[in-house]
Amino acid sequence: MDAINSATKEHPPLILLLLCLLMMVPVTVMAEPRAAASASTAEPARTAPLTIEEVLARIELTHPLLRATGLERAQARAKVLKALGAWEPKLRNELEYDRITTYNLTFTNGFANFQSIGYNDTMIKVAHPYGFSVFTGIRSGFGDHGILSASTGTIPRTPEGGPIAMPQDLQLFYAQQSMVFGGAFNLLRGFMINDEYAEFQQAELAGPQAEVKVAQKRQDLYLAGAIQYWDWQVAVKQADVVRRALAVAEERYRMVEGRSKAGAVAPIDVVEAQQEVQRRREEAIAAQRKVEYEQYRLALFLWEDAEPVTPRPEWAPEFQGETPLPSEEDVAAFKIEAAEDRPEVRDLYIEARLNNIELKLAKNNLLPKLEFEGGPAVGGIYYLGGFGYNMRLRFSMPLFNRGARGKVLHAEAEQTRLAYKQAYTERQVEIDVDNWLSAIVRARDRVKAATEALRLAKTLEEGERARFNMGATSVLFVNLRERAVVDAAYELYRAQADYAVARGGMLWAKGSLSKPLAKNILAKYGDALHAAGSSGRVAHGRD
Repeated sequence: MDAINSATKEHPPLILLLLCLLMMVPVTVMAEPRAAASASTAEPARTAPLTIEEVLARIELTHPLLRATGLERAQARAKVLKALGAWEPKLRNELEYDRITTYNLTFTNGFANFQSIGYNDTMIKVAHPYGFSVFTGIRSGFGDHGILSASTGTIPRTPEGGPIAMPQDLQLFYAQQSMVFGGAFNLLRGFMINDEYAEFQQAELAGPQAEVKVAQKRQDLYLAGAIQYWDWQVAVKQADVVRRALAVAEERYRMVEGRSKAGAVAPIDVVEAQQEVQRRREEAIAAQRKVEYEQYRLALFLWEDAEPVTPRPEWAPEFQGETPLPSEEDVAAFKIEAAEDRPEVRDLYIEARLNNIELKLAKNNLLPKLEFEGGPAVGGIYYLGGFGYNMRLRFSMPLFNRGARGKVLHAEAEQTRLAYKQAYTERQVEIDVDNWLSAIVRARDRVKAATEALRLAKTLEEGERARFNMGATSVLFVNLRERAVVDAAYELYRAQADYAVARGGMLWAKGSLSKPLAKNILAKYGDALHAAGSSGRVAHGRD
């Protein structure tokens, strides 16, 4: 105690530094679990294994990319609304006021030198997709008015008489008010097909195209999530094999070290055993890093409350067993399903329909423009010269029509291109079915071969270990046998994962992954009504 007091008196700064370090150590230790917890979100209380069904269900229920792609449906409805705006009924009101002066050259006895006249038109205009529009409304006149007198040849001033030559059969509530109507008709170009109608027809296909995009995104996410799930499962199983091999090497090292102290084995065997421990410890660290890498990647497919959920190694289940191979009839049915359900094929059908609309429009533009238009005369001067209607027939056509011909050529070339692409894609999806069938067969054979290889490696390991216990061999050969077991276990787990991937690939090839899971399956893991795969659909009530 006296020594401590003397040291404190002699070195007070050193003692203060030591106290500060002791105070900081608990803070650092307490901070490590928080950092680890913030790096990933997991479910510590879970004990049930993570199945492939749950992975796919979580993708369908909560994945952000699938939810974002679902908004293509809302955008498709917006395109239809935008296209319908071309024929939306329009309310139009026009007010015109004119001040007319007559000079001496045109002065007539009884006609005022100045006239203030005007009218107000209130009309509703309605258009039709086939290329014509009509309107009707009310015209109300106001200002100074005169009426022609056919008997005397004069123009007496009678303001109460209403506008000159107002059609009496269309008169409404008073003399200055009448009904007006008119319209415009495209007789050649623009009839039955025009730019607005073509845009509407293409907008109607935006809905099916959005469903194809959602199916494509679902298919890609399902397949990627399944492959990542099996990669994570392999990494966990391989890490478990390495950890068990490390535990065996550590136990052997302690045994060899004890026998070396007793003089039963040479000291070089202790070095050999210790080197093997360090080699397997390095492999265990690398395997653990592989597990962490795969689990963080898998977390991007497991979302809950807008946060990724990092799976724990203890959630990894065992690999499933072998399933019967599909028959020839099943393979033929798979190819038919692929040609009908694969999003790649469905999207080409929609592209072909869109191009057909463009081709029809381009061919219509080859026709000359012939438009018939009629309606009330516009302008206050008609109150002096007589109120009436005018009708026009307009004809126009480019001399060479290069623009329309170029559009037709482009649409026809696009039609041919899509035909080639469609034929290729239909053959491609059939090849995909054959390819994944081959993958299933070869992976199944690999599993059988790897299982037998692991059995033989374990037999050799047990025999070599028995020989070592009898002193008939060295630690080196025991280590080699154990490494062979680890390698064989690695190959078996990889073959089992490839077999699972091949079975999932067959589901992808025939188009099953483009369809959502059943609602009873989704209900086990979340709210099926508000699933990410249903994002963008029309909600109840006003859209």
